[in-house]
Amino acid sequence: MQALIVIDVQMDFCPGGALAVPQGDLIVSGINDLMAGFDAVILTQDWHPAGHSSFASAHSGKSPYDLVEMDYGTQVLWPDHCIQGSAGAAFHPDLVTDRADLIIRKGYNPAIDSYSAFFENDHKTPTGLDGYLRTRGIDRLVMVGLALDFCVNYSAVDAAKLGFDVEVRQDLSRAIDLDGSLVAAQDGMVKAGARLV
Repeated sequence: MQALIVIDVQMDFCPGGALAVPQGDLIVSGINDLMAGFDAVILTQDWHPAGHSSFASAHSGKSPYDLVEMDYGTQVLWPDHCIQGSAGAAFHPDLVTDRADLIIRKGYNPAIDSYSAFFENDHKTPTGLDGYLRTRGIDRLVMVGLALDFCVNYSAVDAAKLGFDVEVRQDLSRAIDLDGSLVAAQDGMVKAGARLV
């Protein structure tokens, strides 16, 4: 069985949002068109409490895109974004959310960021998605969404490492491309065993 994993198609990641991904809104209609061909559709939603430790505003003297060391490794500091219950955390209004079998919220732990749909950034605290997919008999995943070089990338790498057959639709994803992060992410996904199409 095959699932479509739609990563973080939220207002703050679209043009005009707090952490806008260039052309992030242009993928929505294509994702909607794709949904009907899958046994399951799973949406992920970045869902941070105010003052989250990954926000530059939570660190005195730091700016967005600075790097800091956390207990779990190096962390990019972001502008405040996708705060729980805010308009920016909402899915893009044109995204068909009624088709979703499951919505996974991530990044809600104030002490740790969470890019992947499968694990928080410590690479060991699970979201529960792995178990959900396995109990439904799903072994093939197609991933789309925002941003290709961060949350889509981490999700694809983790899924491949967990043994899923993973395809990433680059035409239905968009990247931030922070200091070469897109090329590094593409290389990493391929090395992990994901197919980029």
